[in-house]
Amino acid sequence: MLDILRNERKVSVLFFIILTIDILVKLNLDPFPYRYVSKPPLVILLFLYYYYNNKEKRKRKKLWVYLALCCFLLGDIFIINHTNIMFLSISLVLFAIAKVFLSLRLSHVSDFSVVRLIPFSIILFAYTVFIISLLFNSLGNFFVPALISFFISLVLIQFAYLRREVVDKFSYVSVFIGIIFYKFSEGMMAIKTFKMDLPMQDILIMLLYGISVYLIFFGIVKEEFKKKDDFISF
Repeated sequence: MLDILRNERKVSVLFFIILTIDILVKLNLDPFPYRYVSKPPLVILLFLYYYYNNKEKRKRKKLWVYLALCCFLLGDIFIINHTNIMFLSISLVLFAIAKVFLSLRLSHVSDFSVVRLIPFSIILFAYTVFIISLLFNSLGNFFVPALISFFISLVLIQFAYLRREVVDKFSYVSVFIGIIFYKFSEGMMAIKTFKMDLPMQDILIMLLYGISVYLIFFGIVKEEFKKKDDFISF
């Protein structure tokens, strides 16, 4: 088993086999008890892969990743029964906390161009306003939590974007695309839950989510810095 966990290709194949199985379970079987068996292994595998392969030197950076993965795992478990208001609320909180931990992990103290960040931030803000406007009349008591969650997502994407001049190209692109995919998955899940059904929603939401966490955490594991000690998380 350890040989598999230390092999990127084998872990990747195993991850997408598990993802495929979970999607098939989601489409064809009852959520309880089957998805409580098929979904958690995705994040558990990423946790083990990170544990055996990370090159982190700062304990705090490791802690942020472990805490993010734990929150994603618990969020995945609670959101399976998203028709239950209490479970849905807990899952929203857990995913929001996971994004905060990821933001802390991706943060750095290097100089960056504010001018270059402005157009990107405007696009992200416009997308967020569109989603919130679409769901405004349907969110009810979830309006403030949803707003906070989407705001944290904006911060996370910006931190990922600002890594461009600090880390290697592979890690930067992998994490950035992963977070963009997560943003789309999050938006689709919100529309499905609070507004209306979407074409192929059950496949697309889980597929985008699975690909997103894969890219994010694989990108973090493969991270190399352009300058020594240039990347410091809070």
